Amino acid sequence: MAANATTGGTTVDSRFGTLVVPENRRSPLQRLFRRSGVRKDSAPLPLAITAWIVGLIVFFPIFQFVITGFKSEAEAVAIPPRLLPWPGYEDTSVVPETIDIESSAAAEAAAATDDGLDLRFAPTLDQYRTIFDLEFGSFFFNSLTATLVSTAVVLLLGIPAAYALSILAGARAPNALFFLISTKFLPIAGVLVPLLVIYRQLELLNTLQGLIILYIAMNLPIAIWILRSFFQDVPRDVIDAARLDGATPLQEIFQVIVPMVRPGIVATGFICMIFAWNEFFLAAFLAAVGNSTVPIFMLQYVTGEGLFWAKLSAAVTLGVLPIVLLGWAAQGQLVRGLSLGAVK
Repeated sequence: MAANATTGGTTVDSRFGTLVVPENRRSPLQRLFRRSGVRKDSAPLPLAITAWIVGLIVFFPIFQFVITGFKSEAEAVAIPPRLLPWPGYEDTSVVPETIDIESSAAAEAAAATDDGLDLRFAPTLDQYRTIFDLEFGSFFFNSLTATLVSTAVVLLLGIPAAYALSILAGARAPNALFFLISTKFLPIAGVLVPLLVIYRQLELLNTLQGLIILYIAMNLPIAIWILRSFFQDVPRDVIDAARLDGATPLQEIFQVIVPMVRPGIVATGFICMIFAWNEFFLAAFLAAVGNSTVPIFMLQYVTGEGLFWAKLSAAVTLGVLPIVLLGWAAQGQLVRGLSLGAVK
């Protein structure tokens, strides 16, 4: 039987190396969970049911716009909404484009005999064909290029900057950090006119290069602040050992620190990609013609005559797909990166 060591009223279980806190030192919430038999790896049934309900409520709008992309415009605005894709289903309640006496009589007869709630619809790819015929691919390529290039440059500049402001931080490091974050205080609308004048003189209006420069300036301060917090969690003994072994600053960054905070770098890059991919205001005013991005493409389906819900949903589905796939592929790194330094 392994012995337990007691220090300051807290018992250390030598079998598992875990702390066993006495009952009188536990928080009220810990005592409540302990008395109710709740373990760390389980949850009460009402809490689990509530979590599922909240999750379904949050997920439903996503499910709605995904399936709406496979409907016709008439089915997209049908009340009640059609939620069940049913290949080969023929909807007699939708008014055909060409109406004759026989089809009208058949539709009226079907509507009179069908008293139930029908949530089915026949899925179609017409909306996706339509948006690709309108050169959605070029908008998608512009967004992808601007996002990847700007994120790569942000990380390339942000990692050395975060290293200098964390590991080599001097007395004026807080001033530099405040200057970086102060660039986010002013709304984009406040600098739009100067940007238009500068971009017109530099011939960067309606160019992909102009958007990339703005996305770098937009994300670099945020990336430096996030990376700095990750770099500060690197043990100082590891850095001192690398310096004793004769590591240069570049070797210290890319061979010692970067491998240790790789999940944090992945999380930072993912955040920068989301900001760049979803950015609308700058793209609408500085690159609305010639090199527009996916958010600008979606804008053409929001008109004074109404919303083209089916086409808009198809464009939204394709627009969010890269970020969703990237987040799914890198979810392990993202979870470790976003929780890095949360537990000391």
